[in-house]
Amino acid sequence: MDIEKLYPILGMLTGIIIPLAVFFWLYHESKNKNETILEISKNLDDPSKVEELIKIFEDRKREPIDYRRNGVITLFVGIGLYFLGFLVLGRILEGVGALVALIGVGQIIAGYLYPNTGKELTDAVEEYEKK
Repeated sequence: MDIEKLYPILGMLTGIIIPLAVFFWLYHESKNKNETILEISKNLDDPSKVEELIKIFEDRKREPIDYRRNGVITLFVGIGLYFLGFLVLGRILEGVGALVALIGVGQIIAGYLYPNTGKELTDAVEEYEKK
């Protein structure tokens, strides 16, 4: 059997193996965290310390999305795609790069229109109250 005949099969299997591997990895990572919290909480007497411990291990971010940061990243990805199309691959990738760059510009503008940190929100409210 030629190795070239295996390429399509390996390609299809990759689409199945990668998501399963990620699921398996995330499952074991969270399982180990939960076991660690349980072991530490057995040795703690104060319930408030257990709550602090859970907050330390919690993955969720409390801060809102920073549209400006994401916009700058998206803008430069678009610029990179545009130049890759311009230098190597052709007009279609130039158009994709321009589209992605404009999405980045839109995110940057959204970041300035919708303040997201507590200080920015407080400043916006104070500025509005002055008017």
